[in-house]
Amino acid sequence: MKTQSQENFPVASLLFPRAYREIIIHYYNFARYCDDIADNSTLSPEEKLKQLHQAEQALFGKENLACAEVLRHDFLSEKLDFSLVTDLLIAFRQDAQNIPYKTWAQLLDYCRYSAEPVGRFMLALFNENPSTYLPAAALCSVLQLTNHIQDLHQDITILNRIYLPEEMLSKYKVSQKSLQASECSKSLHSLLNDILKRCRDLLKDACILPAIVKSRRIKIYLSIILSLTDILINKLYNADVLAEHITLSKSDRIRAIIKGLWLALTTKHKTLTNQGL
Repeated sequence: MKTQSQENFPVASLLFPRAYREIIIHYYNFARYCDDIADNSTLSPEEKLKQLHQAEQALFGKENLACAEVLRHDFLSEKLDFSLVTDLLIAFRQDAQNIPYKTWAQLLDYCRYSAEPVGRFMLALFNENPSTYLPAAALCSVLQLTNHIQDLHQDITILNRIYLPEEMLSKYKVSQKSLQASECSKSLHSLLNDILKRCRDLLKDACILPAIVKSRRIKIYLSIILSLTDILINKLYNADVLAEHITLSKSDRIRAIIKGLWLALTTKHKTLTNQGL
């Protein structure tokens, strides 16, 4: 079980007004509750699905669950779409069943439910133009994919879960046994670096975000997140993620804050319509 302080990126930044920080924390707490169910190695898939269903029912007032009840109140007060939460549950159900991903497209579709709703939630909370959702989806997918690489060893050894697409495992001749080794093989390094290159391409699509959001607070937050993500990808390139858990250091975070603030202050705003740029 992770806590907010153990996440790669700040959950509820001090940049945000207190009322918004509380809603973000409530959203995180519900998502973490469901994620912990899906990742519980002692529960059967059937029990996981049952508990996830109960959590969803609580979100609509049909079961009792404190973290769901407070989030339900928040969403009704802010008039937010409940799909921003229920989409996450689609991904948690896939995790609960350890559904494999045959292709890169299937893995990205998983990210559509596991990560992209978080970006839409943040942007909707700050009443940003829906045209910002597409580049935010790219950023959220990168955050999810890099997290998969960081947790590769833990996922397979504890949960017997593999997020690497079968087509890529076959292409690079990486066996499930090699994923359980104490260090990365050359072929696994090649596979992971391929994914990281794809993440770089997605990150390029996301880099427009600071220029198109209206909120200065969101602009600064996104600039810092983009900087942190860039640093994390660099650290993961050729790293041995089976031998050690790659994380962001305190110096990484300070560097990202400085770079992010500079980016936010120097980026010129671009006006959006609902049809795009």
